[in-house]
Amino acid sequence: MAVTIDTHSYFFLFSTGLLSILLVHSFLRRCLKPSNKDFKSPPSPPALPIIGHLHLLSIILPKCFQALASRYGPLMKITIGASTSLVVSNAKVAREVLKIQDLNYSNRPRFPTGDYQIYKRSSFFEAEYGAYWRFLKKICMTELLSAQQLNRFADIRKEEFVKLLEVVLRSAKKNEAFDVGAELMSMTNNVVCRMTMSTRCSEGSDDSKKIREFTDGIVKVAAKLSLGEVWGPLKKFDLFGFGKKLKAALTEYDELVERIMVEHESNRHGGERKRKDMMDILLEISEDEKAEVKLNRNHIKAFLLVSLAGFIHRGHRYNCCCVAMDISRDYQPAKSVQQAQRRDQRVVGSNRLIEESDAPNLPYLQAVVKEGLRLHPPSPMILRQNNEACKINSYDVAAKSRTIINAYAVMRDPDSWEDPSEFVPERYSTSARESHEFHYLPFGSGRRACPGSALALAVMHVVIGSLVQCFDWKVKGGEKVNMEIGPAVSGAMLHPLECYPTAQVNASIICSRV
Repeated sequence: MAVTIDTHSYFFLFSTGLLSILLVHSFLRRCLKPSNKDFKSPPSPPALPIIGHLHLLSIILPKCFQALASRYGPLMKITIGASTSLVVSNAKVAREVLKIQDLNYSNRPRFPTGDYQIYKRSSFFEAEYGAYWRFLKKICMTELLSAQQLNRFADIRKEEFVKLLEVVLRSAKKNEAFDVGAELMSMTNNVVCRMTMSTRCSEGSDDSKKIREFTDGIVKVAAKLSLGEVWGPLKKFDLFGFGKKLKAALTEYDELVERIMVEHESNRHGGERKRKDMMDILLEISEDEKAEVKLNRNHIKAFLLVSLAGFIHRGHRYNCCCVAMDISRDYQPAKSVQQAQRRDQRVVGSNRLIEESDAPNLPYLQAVVKEGLRLHPPSPMILRQNNEACKINSYDVAAKSRTIINAYAVMRDPDSWEDPSEFVPERYSTSARESHEFHYLPFGSGRRACPGSALALAVMHVVIGSLVQCFDWKVKGGEKVNMEIGPAVSGAMLHPLECYPTAQVNASIICSRV
């Protein structure tokens, strides 16, 4: 006789089994953990069995951690299911982790994504601190992202800026709303793809479209898979199938990039390529028998994936937030847009576009970008893991402890910043201002700081400066810009930003002369 189990019974049995496994795991972990009465653990909110502090968290983690830190201090312990992390929320403790204990905290914690990586943790982001990671960092700073290499691609960045302005100009002439987020994403994609592998992601070719699709898919699935850490030993079973999806997306990406690499090798050996992109440089290094570390094709593919994901997604999110603040009436103390336009004209004039070389002579533009980064950092939460046990803020920290530096909270700390939630570019103009070391962490700090900050700043200055130089802006519907950030840790704007641009008198002239 066939036995049938209805949906409710199946769910009950599954939930009961899952709960039992988690209870046993939690019990064994507590029993097997060595007792040390002298161990001074960081403060922690009251936790519930199994779920830990999950009931205290909201979907916007940086903001939630900031609120909890106001009650439990700048270093606190947070447990979510089987995952435990330390959260740092002010500059003093951040300095201990990122400077005093920098070498000890030279690694990033491992997440379940690594179990499904076809590149076996060979990416620059995930690699352990050692000879391989130091070699990649050296390549980044001396070749891939050096000032000389960035200068080689200055004309490409300028071409993409002008294409962006032309799209805005068409919207202005038709009196149509301009989708700031979508167009900034397209521009950022094109800049990064042309610098990494000499292709535009907005072209009609299937390859360029697939690069963007694969990168988007990998980032989203990896973010969901990382949440599996809370399941403890059950994460290995890939209960929701995110691991399988990640592996499939990475396999498709691998096949596409392999084909592009073969084309690059053919062009290099045939002498057809005049300007080396990142892929060309990495391929040359992989063929160098005298290199400190022998790179293989997986190393190159993993590095390019991190570059695409990091620059495109983080850069786009920041650009969108900064533009939103600069054109919003709520974020314009002393009419900042008009001030920026007047100051730009004094330095640049009215017959040409702002260029990257103008940025040092435009302190107000620098302040606008800097303030935007403070309020909306590309990475609101910086991840580190210590190799050895240590003391932080007078508390004992066990080895291999996952530590989160909440950059969002550090850069909105009222003890460090006056009116911390307000967009005030003028705060950087005072000659007597205090040093902002470790109060200001948009790109992280220490050995694991973002190596692409120079490129990011170059793009930001020109994008923000050009949009303000050539256009006046009005939010669609005359409403206030909703600066609410999205869920999890991304820091992205929750709502799309659509605006009506009005061209300055010189906008058409400038675009036509480039």
